[in-house]
Amino acid sequence: MKGERSWRFSHAVSRLPGESIASGLRAQAGTDPDPKTFLAEHRAYTRALEETGAKVTVLDALEEFPDSVFIEDAALCAGGTAIILRPGAESRYGEAAAVAPALEAIFGSVKRLERGFVDGGDVLLTDDEALIGMSERTDQEGVDALSEILEPLGYRTRTVHTPPGVLHFKSDCGLLDSNTIFSTARLANSGCFEGYRVIEAVAGEEAAANLIRFNDPVFLRSGFPKTLALLQSEGYKVITLSADQAALVDGGLSCMSLRFSL
Repeated sequence: MKGERSWRFSHAVSRLPGESIASGLRAQAGTDPDPKTFLAEHRAYTRALEETGAKVTVLDALEEFPDSVFIEDAALCAGGTAIILRPGAESRYGEAAAVAPALEAIFGSVKRLERGFVDGGDVLLTDDEALIGMSERTDQEGVDALSEILEPLGYRTRTVHTPPGVLHFKSDCGLLDSNTIFSTARLANSGCFEGYRVIEAVAGEEAAANLIRFNDPVFLRSGFPKTLALLQSEGYKVITLSADQAALVDGGLSCMSLRFSL
Protein backbone atom coordinates (compact mmCIF):
# COMPACT_ATOMS: atom_id res chain seq x y z
CA MET A 1 0.00 0.00 0.00
CA LYS A 2 1.37 3.40 -0.94
CA GLY A 3 2.06 5.32 2.24
CA GLU A 4 2.96 2.22 4.27
CA ARG A 5 4.80 -0.05 1.89
CA SER A 6 8.17 0.63 3.48
CA TRP A 7 7.18 -0.90 6.83
CA ARG A 8 3.88 -2.80 6.46
CA PHE A 9 4.66 -6.38 5.41
CA SER A 10 2.79 -9.62 4.84
CA HIS A 11 5.82 -11.87 4.36
CA ALA A 12 9.44 -12.40 5.30
CA VAL A 13 12.12 -14.87 4.23
CA SER A 14 14.95 -15.81 6.55
CA ARG A 15 17.74 -18.39 6.57
CA LEU A 16 18.98 -20.41 9.53
CA PRO A 17 22.56 -19.85 10.71
CA GLY A 18 24.89 -22.77 10.12
CA GLU A 19 27.54 -24.44 12.24
CA SER A 20 30.06 -22.65 10.01
CA ILE A 21 28.98 -19.18 11.20
CA ALA A 22 32.28 -18.60 13.03
CA SER A 23 33.96 -18.52 9.61
CA GLY A 24 31.84 -15.56 8.53
CA LEU A 25 33.38 -12.31 7.41
CA ARG A 26 34.13 -9.65 10.02
CA ALA A 27 36.13 -6.48 10.13
CA GLN A 28 38.09 -7.41 13.25
CA ALA A 29 39.02 -10.62 15.00
CA GLY A 30 37.11 -11.32 18.17
CA THR A 31 34.94 -13.79 20.00
CA ASP A 32 33.39 -16.42 17.75
CA PRO A 33 29.60 -16.72 17.72
CA ASP A 34 28.20 -19.86 19.31
CA PRO A 35 26.07 -21.72 16.73
CA LYS A 36 23.52 -22.99 19.27
CA THR A 37 23.03 -19.59 20.86
CA PHE A 38 22.83 -17.96 17.42
CA LEU A 39 20.16 -20.47 16.40
CA ALA A 40 18.13 -19.69 19.52
CA GLU A 41 18.37 -15.95 18.85
CA HIS A 42 17.40 -16.49 15.22
CA ARG A 43 14.35 -18.54 16.17
CA ALA A 44 13.22 -15.81 18.55
CA TYR A 45 13.70 -13.29 15.75
CA THR A 46 11.58 -15.15 13.19
CA ARG A 47 8.93 -15.91 15.81
CA ALA A 48 8.69 -12.20 16.62
CA LEU A 49 8.15 -11.39 12.94
CA GLU A 50 5.42 -14.04 12.73
CA GLU A 51 3.68 -12.62 15.78
CA THR A 52 2.99 -9.41 13.85
CA GLY A 53 0.78 -11.45 11.52
CA ALA A 54 3.29 -12.04 8.73
CA LYS A 55 4.07 -15.34 7.05
CA VAL A 56 7.74 -16.17 7.57
CA THR A 57 9.56 -18.68 5.37
CA VAL A 58 12.71 -20.04 7.02
CA LEU A 59 15.26 -21.58 4.67
CA ASP A 60 17.79 -24.24 5.61
CA ALA A 61 21.31 -23.26 6.60
CA LEU A 62 24.01 -23.24 3.93
CA GLU A 63 27.18 -24.50 5.56
CA GLU A 64 29.26 -23.68 2.48
CA PHE A 65 28.30 -20.01 2.87
CA PRO A 66 28.92 -18.98 6.51
CA ASP A 67 27.43 -15.51 6.00
CA SER A 68 24.24 -16.72 4.33
CA VAL A 69 22.19 -16.16 7.50
CA PHE A 70 22.48 -12.49 6.52
CA ILE A 71 20.08 -13.09 3.67
CA GLU A 72 19.32 -9.42 3.08
CA ASP A 73 22.61 -8.92 1.25
CA ALA A 74 21.80 -11.51 -1.43
CA ALA A 75 18.46 -10.14 -2.60
CA LEU A 76 16.07 -7.22 -2.39
CA CYS A 77 12.27 -7.35 -2.35
CA ALA A 78 10.65 -4.13 -3.54
CA GLY A 79 7.38 -3.18 -5.18
CA GLY A 80 6.12 -6.76 -5.27
CA THR A 81 9.29 -7.89 -7.05
CA ALA A 82 12.27 -9.97 -5.93
CA ILE A 83 15.67 -8.84 -7.19
CA ILE A 84 18.67 -11.15 -6.99
CA LEU A 85 21.68 -9.00 -6.14
CA ARG A 86 25.41 -9.41 -6.62
CA PRO A 87 27.08 -9.31 -3.19
CA GLY A 88 30.37 -7.44 -3.09
CA ALA A 89 32.43 -10.03 -1.17
CA GLU A 90 33.80 -12.85 -3.33
CA SER A 91 33.07 -15.51 -0.69
CA ARG A 92 29.38 -14.56 -0.86
CA TYR A 93 28.83 -14.73 -4.62
CA GLY A 94 27.04 -18.08 -4.38
CA GLU A 95 24.49 -16.87 -1.84
CA ALA A 96 22.47 -15.00 -4.45
CA ALA A 97 22.09 -18.06 -6.67
CA ALA A 98 21.15 -20.15 -3.64
CA VAL A 99 18.26 -17.90 -2.59
CA ALA A 100 16.83 -17.50 -6.09
CA PRO A 101 14.76 -20.74 -6.19
CA ALA A 102 12.96 -19.90 -2.95
CA LEU A 103 12.11 -16.41 -4.18
CA GLU A 104 11.00 -17.75 -7.57
CA ALA A 105 8.62 -20.12 -5.76
CA ILE A 106 7.10 -17.19 -3.85
CA PHE A 107 7.09 -14.47 -6.53
CA GLY A 108 6.77 -16.63 -9.67
CA SER A 109 9.81 -14.99 -11.22
CA VAL A 110 12.70 -12.78 -10.17
CA LYS A 111 14.76 -10.00 -11.64
CA ARG A 112 18.54 -10.11 -11.52
CA LEU A 113 21.21 -7.49 -11.11
CA GLU A 114 23.36 -8.06 -14.18
CA ARG A 115 26.38 -5.87 -13.50
CA GLY A 116 28.27 -4.22 -10.72
CA PHE A 117 27.94 -5.15 -7.06
CA VAL A 118 25.26 -4.35 -4.47
CA ASP A 119 24.79 -5.72 -0.97
CA GLY A 120 21.20 -5.41 0.22
CA GLY A 121 22.47 -3.99 3.50
CA ASP A 122 23.33 -0.84 1.55
CA VAL A 123 19.73 -0.26 0.38
CA LEU A 124 17.21 1.59 2.54
CA LEU A 125 13.72 1.65 1.04
CA THR A 126 11.18 4.30 1.93
CA ASP A 127 7.70 4.37 0.36
CA ASP A 128 8.87 5.87 -2.93
CA GLU A 129 12.64 6.16 -2.71
CA ALA A 130 15.64 3.86 -2.52
CA LEU A 131 18.64 5.27 -0.71
CA ILE A 132 21.60 3.23 -1.95
CA GLY A 133 24.84 3.52 -0.04
CA MET A 134 28.19 3.33 -1.74
CA SER A 135 30.48 1.12 0.35
CA GLU A 136 33.23 -1.46 0.10
CA ARG A 137 30.53 -3.92 -1.00
CA THR A 138 28.44 -1.70 -3.30
CA ASP A 139 29.86 0.12 -6.32
CA GLN A 140 28.60 2.76 -8.74
CA GLU A 141 27.97 0.28 -11.54
CA GLY A 142 25.79 -1.76 -9.22
CA VAL A 143 23.92 1.33 -8.05
CA ASP A 144 23.21 2.31 -11.65
CA ALA A 145 22.02 -1.18 -12.55
CA LEU A 146 19.78 -1.42 -9.50
CA SER A 147 18.32 2.01 -10.20
CA GLU A 148 17.25 0.82 -13.64
CA ILE A 149 15.28 -2.01 -12.00
CA LEU A 150 13.78 0.01 -9.17
CA GLU A 151 12.59 3.07 -11.05
CA PRO A 152 9.85 1.22 -13.02
CA LEU A 153 8.70 -0.20 -9.67
CA GLY A 154 7.97 3.29 -8.39
CA TYR A 155 11.19 4.12 -6.58
CA ARG A 156 13.37 7.09 -7.37
CA THR A 157 16.92 6.45 -6.27
CA ARG A 158 19.34 8.50 -4.24
CA THR A 159 23.02 7.62 -4.06
CA VAL A 160 24.50 8.18 -0.62
CA HIS A 161 27.82 7.32 1.01
CA THR A 162 28.40 4.87 3.81
CA PRO A 163 30.77 6.30 6.45
CA PRO A 164 34.37 5.02 6.34
CA GLY A 165 34.81 1.97 8.53
CA VAL A 166 31.10 1.09 8.47
CA LEU A 167 30.24 -2.15 6.69
CA HIS A 168 26.81 -1.25 5.31
CA PHE A 169 24.69 1.87 4.99
CA LYS A 170 21.99 0.30 7.16
CA SER A 171 24.52 -0.51 9.86
CA ASP A 172 24.06 3.16 10.75
CA CYS A 173 20.37 3.74 10.04
CA GLY A 174 16.91 2.23 9.96
CA LEU A 175 13.41 3.26 8.93
CA LEU A 176 10.92 4.05 11.69
CA ASP A 177 7.99 5.02 9.50
CA SER A 178 7.32 6.40 6.03
CA ASN A 179 8.87 9.78 6.85
CA THR A 180 11.21 9.09 9.78
CA ILE A 181 14.70 7.61 9.80
CA PHE A 182 16.72 6.63 12.86
CA SER A 183 20.40 7.32 12.25
CA THR A 184 23.77 7.73 13.85
CA ALA A 185 24.91 11.34 14.08
CA ARG A 186 27.85 10.72 11.74
CA LEU A 187 25.53 9.54 8.99
CA ALA A 188 22.78 12.10 9.62
CA ASN A 189 25.32 14.93 9.61
CA SER A 190 26.29 14.04 6.03
CA GLY A 191 22.96 15.46 4.86
CA CYS A 192 21.94 12.27 3.08
CA PHE A 193 18.45 12.25 4.63
CA GLU A 194 17.23 15.56 3.27
CA GLY A 195 13.43 15.55 3.13
CA TYR A 196 13.01 13.09 6.01
CA ARG A 197 12.56 13.53 9.72
CA VAL A 198 15.64 12.14 11.48
CA ILE A 199 15.93 10.87 15.04
CA GLU A 200 19.58 10.60 16.01
CA ALA A 201 21.00 7.66 17.92
CA VAL A 202 22.04 8.23 21.50
CA ALA A 203 25.78 8.74 21.95
CA GLY A 204 27.33 5.47 23.04
CA GLU A 205 24.44 3.42 21.60
CA GLU A 206 25.15 3.91 17.90
CA ALA A 207 24.94 0.18 17.24
CA ALA A 208 21.21 0.41 17.94
CA ALA A 209 20.75 2.19 14.59
CA ASN A 210 20.42 -1.15 12.78
CA LEU A 211 16.77 -1.56 13.72
CA ILE A 212 13.73 -2.52 11.65
CA ARG A 213 10.12 -1.42 11.53
CA PHE A 214 8.04 -4.49 10.75
CA ASN A 215 4.30 -3.80 10.85
CA ASP A 216 3.32 -2.17 14.15
CA PRO A 217 6.48 -2.79 16.19
CA VAL A 218 9.97 -1.42 15.84
CA PHE A 219 12.43 -4.23 16.54
CA LEU A 220 15.48 -3.06 18.44
CA ARG A 221 18.51 -5.04 19.50
CA SER A 222 18.48 -5.52 23.26
CA GLY A 223 21.09 -3.82 25.41
CA PHE A 224 20.35 -0.22 24.47
CA PRO A 225 18.14 1.18 27.27
CA LYS A 226 18.53 4.84 26.33
CA THR A 227 17.49 4.12 22.74
CA LEU A 228 14.52 2.09 23.96
CA ALA A 229 13.38 4.99 26.13
CA LEU A 230 13.91 7.49 23.30
CA LEU A 231 11.85 5.53 20.80
CA GLN A 232 9.07 4.91 23.30
CA SER A 233 8.98 8.61 24.09
CA GLU A 234 8.46 9.23 20.35
CA GLY A 235 5.39 7.00 20.46
CA TYR A 236 6.77 3.84 18.87
CA LYS A 237 5.89 0.35 20.04
CA VAL A 238 9.31 -1.25 20.57
CA ILE A 239 10.20 -4.92 20.94
CA THR A 240 13.76 -5.78 21.91
CA LEU A 241 15.49 -8.87 20.55
CA SER A 242 18.89 -10.33 21.30
CA ALA A 243 21.20 -10.23 18.30
CA ASP A 244 24.50 -10.50 20.15
CA GLN A 245 25.68 -13.50 18.16
CA ALA A 246 24.99 -11.80 14.83
CA ALA A 247 26.89 -8.74 16.05
CA LEU A 248 30.01 -10.85 16.57
CA VAL A 249 30.20 -11.27 12.78
CA ASP A 250 29.14 -7.71 11.94
CA GLY A 251 25.45 -8.57 11.50
CA GLY A 252 22.24 -7.13 12.90
CA LEU A 253 18.47 -7.29 12.84
CA SER A 254 17.91 -5.99 9.32
CA CYS A 255 20.41 -8.43 7.82
CA MET A 256 18.52 -11.57 8.79
CA SER A 257 15.36 -11.24 6.70
CA LEU A 258 13.88 -10.18 3.41
CA ARG A 259 10.66 -8.27 4.12
CA PHE A 260 7.86 -7.70 1.60
CA SER A 261 4.14 -7.73 0.87
CA LEU A 262 2.25 -9.71 -1.74
